[in-house]
Amino acid sequence: MTALLFKSIKQAKRLIIAAIGFTVLLTGIAMIVLPGPAFIVIPIGLGILASEFIWAKKILKRVKSNASNMKEWIRKK
Repeated sequence: MTALLFKSIKQAKRLIIAAIGFTVLLTGIAMIVLPGPAFIVIPIGLGILASEFIWAKKILKRVKSNASNMKEWIRKK
């Protein structure tokens, strides 16, 4: 009985995190064409999703790597 309750709570937490993460991520994507700091909001959304999903963690790692490479490229100019 308690195992079922624990599993349900874990699934509810995962669903809430997914809803919040996707909302933030989609808001950031909309900010690409609308006014707003998309380059800040998109990684925040990915960070929220990465706390529960491996695929988001991989994308966030790639985004961080690209940002680091861009920073180095700008410094060299």
